[in-house]
Parts: sequence; structure tokens; C-alpha cells
Amino acid sequence: MSSAPVCILISMLGANSSFALGLSQARGLLTLAGLLVFQLRSPSLDAKAVRQLSNRTGVDVVVVAHADDWQVFMGDAVVERVKSGRRPVFIYLTAGDHGRDSVYWQQREHAALQSVRFALGTAPEATARCDTAHVAAHAITRCSLGSSVSYFLRLPDGNRNGAGFRRNRFESLRKLRTDRIADIRAVDGSARYTDWQDLRATVGVLVHLETDSSQSGETVLHATDPSVRINPHDHYDHRMAGKLVESLLRANGWSGRYYIGYALATRAPNRTNMQRQEKLTVFSAYDREMMRMNKSWSAYREHPEFYAECMQRTYARTVRSASAPTHR
Repeated sequence: MSSAPVCILISMLGANSSFALGLSQARGLLTLAGLLVFQLRSPSLDAKAVRQLSNRTGVDVVVVAHADDWQVFMGDAVVERVKSGRRPVFIYLTAGDHGRDSVYWQQREHAALQSVRFALGTAPEATARCDTAHVAAHAITRCSLGSSVSYFLRLPDGNRNGAGFRRNRFESLRKLRTDRIADIRAVDGSARYTDWQDLRATVGVLVHLETDSSQSGETVLHATDPSVRINPHDHYDHRMAGKLVESLLRANGWSGRYYIGYALATRAPNRTNMQRQEKLTVFSAYDREMMRMNKSWSAYREHPEFYAECMQRTYARTVRSASAPTHR
């Protein structure tokens, strides 16, 4: 991407106001059957524990590859940070389409927002207000729900090995980062990213837009761990999300939290009963919404043992700009 100033415009559909920012300026700122029961009559999280936005103590930006990643790998951690008064921002890099049509990936977005409702402790029927954010030439769907904001970049699912799918010209984040493709396009044609730097800069602008106006608390980015040694055998989209966050942490003063991905089920259980319930709540909210459209789209029903194991585990390490990573 050119280093010349590019205008960033966030426009609200149906509104009369807009926000503009120079990209060069932004860069500088820049089988446990009893465990998994799908009964969501009301949120199990105490809504009174969630503070009002004006009292929030910082922003957590969750950058993930797919719509169900944060629920499975860091769900309880996100819930606990929301309950402590922090504001959550979610950035979903891919459509998680797995080579399928738009009915599938659009339902994944709806399901992700349902998880956010339960993380916030709001009513399941709470309405998300969605509009389009324009970052340079990139149109990005943005949905606000309570104190949260979710961005859906809708890039192609790269498949577990990063080879991509025929429906999307075999494009993937892995290929973009290693210069094996000249560019990558959103599955709905809403955006085209010319290279990895273009994608990284765009995500960086989104983080700045959501955090620069915050006057209290630190900004923390959350992602699946990019380290092959610490987080082996993970989906390549997960790893690329971690690599993108890794580069953003180096370029900015933010702290980060890296989480174990697919290897999580091989670790020892380490969650309390409360933490398991928090994780289960946001994951089952997602899965139930997927089944509402098509019962065969349930992630849990496809791999019940794996997901039941993940509900009992969350492993993460903290990365700070001026100190060595710490593990938990």
C-alpha cells in the first residue's frame, strides 16, 4: 500500500454524520453430555455486573479468523473482562465460509452477535445496529450491540491448511501473507486488499478508531497464538490472525493476549465451574443460533468431544511492549 495519505471515512447508513481520518496519521497513532446443554432461556451472566459504558476501564479488541473462535478459545476470559467493566470490540477477519454460500456465512455472523449478547448479559432479542465502515477503498460491515462493536471483513476462509477453497479462487490469509497471491477479495465483493500490509493497516485503523477516544484504561488485543511451538497444529487462519496482531503490537503501544487454539483440547483442564459456565454460555449461544437455521450446522454436533474438552480449558499468555511474555 502506498504511504501517501489516504482518507478514511466511517459513514453511518441512514445517518447524516461521518468521521474522517488520514491513514498515514492513523498508522502513526497506529463426552460431557451434561456439560453442553443448549438451554438459553435467559443469560446466565448477571447483567447487573456489566457497568455502563461511561464507567468502562479500557478496551479489549478481539481479532479472530472465524465467527466462533473467541467463544471456543477465550470465551470465559472475554466474559470476565466485560464483567470487570471493559468494552469489547470484535474484528472477524474471514467469513468462515468453508467454501459454502452466503446463507451459511451470514448465519455465522448472526450467531457471533448472539454470543456477544450473552457475553454482555443483554436480552437475546436485543437488536444490533449495523452499518458500513469505509476504510480507504474497503467497505466493512460494522455492528453495534450494547457497548460492543463488531467488524466483519468477510475475507475467504483459507481452509485448515491455508490452501483455500475453489469457490473463492483458492485465496487465503496464508497466501496473502507469503505473497503467493497478488491480492485478496471479500467473499461478497465488498473489499479488495492489495497485500498483507494493506490488510494490517486497515485492521490497525479500526483498532485506533475504537480506542483512541478512550480516556481510561489500556487497550489489549486478543488473538490465537501465532507461535507454532506454543500453539501447534492450529488452523492456518487462526495463525494468520495471531501474526497480524503480533505485527500490530510491535508497531503500537498496545498489550496483547495470545490463546491456544486447536491444541487446547490436549491440555489439562484448568477452568473453574464458573469459568466453564461462562464459556459454555457464549459458545452455546452461537451454536444454537446456527442450528436455528440448519441443525447440521452445529459445530458441537460435528465434534462433540473436542468442544466439550475446550469448555474446560483456556490457556493464554500476555505480551507487553516493554516486558517478556507471561503465561497462564
